[in-house]
Amino acid sequence: MNAPGPLRPQPAEPAIAPAASTITPEDGQWTMPAKNYASTRYSELAEINAENVKNLQVAFTFSTGVNRGQEAAPLVVGGTMYIVTPYPNILYALDLTKPGAPLKWKYEPKPEAAAQGVACCDTVNRGPFFARGKIYFNTLDGQTVAVDAETGREVWKTKLGDINMGETITMAPLVAKDKVLVGNSGGEYGVRGWIAALDAETGAIVWKAYSTGPDKDVLIGPDFKPFYDSDKGKDLGVSTWPPDAWQQGGGNAWGWVSYDPELNLVYYGTGNPGPWNPELRPGDNKWTAGIFARDLDTGQARWFYQWSPHDLFDHDGINENILLDMEWNGAPRKVLVHPERNGYVYVLDRITGEVLSAKPFHFINSTNGVDLKTGRLSMNQAKEPQMGKVVRDICPNASGAKDWNPSAFSPRTGLLYIPHVNLCMDFQSMEANYIAGTPYVGASVRMKAGPGGNRGEFTAWDIRQGRALWSIKENFPLWSGALATAGDVVFYGTMEGWFKAVNARTGEVLWQFKTGSGIIGQPTTYRGPDGRQYVAILSGVGGWAGAIVSGDLDPRDATAALGFVNAMRDLKEVTTKGGTLYVFRLP
Repeated sequence: MNAPGPLRPQPAEPAIAPAASTITPEDGQWTMPAKNYASTRYSELAEINAENVKNLQVAFTFSTGVNRGQEAAPLVVGGTMYIVTPYPNILYALDLTKPGAPLKWKYEPKPEAAAQGVACCDTVNRGPFFARGKIYFNTLDGQTVAVDAETGREVWKTKLGDINMGETITMAPLVAKDKVLVGNSGGEYGVRGWIAALDAETGAIVWKAYSTGPDKDVLIGPDFKPFYDSDKGKDLGVSTWPPDAWQQGGGNAWGWVSYDPELNLVYYGTGNPGPWNPELRPGDNKWTAGIFARDLDTGQARWFYQWSPHDLFDHDGINENILLDMEWNGAPRKVLVHPERNGYVYVLDRITGEVLSAKPFHFINSTNGVDLKTGRLSMNQAKEPQMGKVVRDICPNASGAKDWNPSAFSPRTGLLYIPHVNLCMDFQSMEANYIAGTPYVGASVRMKAGPGGNRGEFTAWDIRQGRALWSIKENFPLWSGALATAGDVVFYGTMEGWFKAVNARTGEVLWQFKTGSGIIGQPTTYRGPDGRQYVAILSGVGGWAGAIVSGDLDPRDATAALGFVNAMRDLKEVTTKGGTLYVFRLP
């Protein structure tokens, strides 16, 4: 028997990389929640690696003093860390140059207390953004604030939302060139969605684009060239709704914004149409549950694609959009990768809006796939909500296969790391009447564990092949973000409070630390003034999934928190309210 000859090296696949114009050389800082405009949440720091991460230990902690859901990303600029709390949205600056990182200053915007009553899904805040010597962030009562990063002095404050209409702001702003991009929340209150660009130096509104209504309100003009015919036509934001229903149509831009400086385009998703009951709003309900590409300078729409035309299940399209350059079918393409609530990972051409791929990453029985010729989602009629009937076991549930909590991309592995859920639901449509500032839902929902019984999952996704390489099953839904590093380590947190480090290539859990409360925050990493690498996470359970704990809801009320409590009855048995920053390093 002949001995095998030497193995020939396989030709390397062409690299998948973040768009070159979206990233800057690694400087050890973390200045925006997504790390860069491509939204990769990837750091080139590699002192902490797959070999030594098991030795991580606590470097310091800090109590925020607010025991609600902590969804924000800790930022690091120079020798200072910045964190924003849930309502009352206190901005803390911690001095990293001193032992224990003592408080440098705090800024209190004092938002209106009544905002807490109209926040649908906990009083969360998804974090600040550093640019131009300032920290920018939003308050629950609908204001955007700019604060001097060195002194904590307020530079400007602009009121954008009206809590009397049920309008709040929970998203993290994005600053690009001289603009601050902000979108509103309130889809469960019939609030009409918008995104606005503010002048970064003065706070003045430069442009504002609505998600529903006539083209002039949506900033659709001669430059608008959508890829699919179903998005072409005049004033579709009116004609795809019953008369005047677009005025309470939702489509709120409460999620993530990415930016391609080379194309000068911003990308962001729009939320669910209102109300949830789809029979009350026949039509495609433009421009909700989709994604816009807009010119940063003017706000004019370049293209739009609708993930879920005539959304049936509250599938907001606001999740993260990762901007990558890669070969697709042998040709270089500028793509946008989006793990959507409806259960598919989409790959789009970010210049044109063409769907190149849409593959399921979750068990799905409510739809049958995406037609790449028309771009349209194929619906399973057996799972469509009907008035007077309880439709059972719809998968995924209303919060989707994954919600707002962002994935991370590593150019070293070419994989997308997706923290997500495994939930289904029973859905009963009901009448809904619009009264400003009150819930406008029209549905009774009960969520439940999906197939297999695990309610959460952490998945490493091969973008090119459109399939999962490995996944880690979790008992509770994953509601934290992910962080990837050049040390081939990926971090995420669980709702029981475990902060985990896993091998980016194999999924092996390399280290875990039990924090004081469930984790729904966004991990970040930075190089400290001492030259060492640190990893930071906010611990404090809450958000929609954790509202049973943060809002102290009755586990016997199956429809509480818009039905999420039914799937989370046991969360109170494993965690309690919290609000603490944990920072780790090697010995």
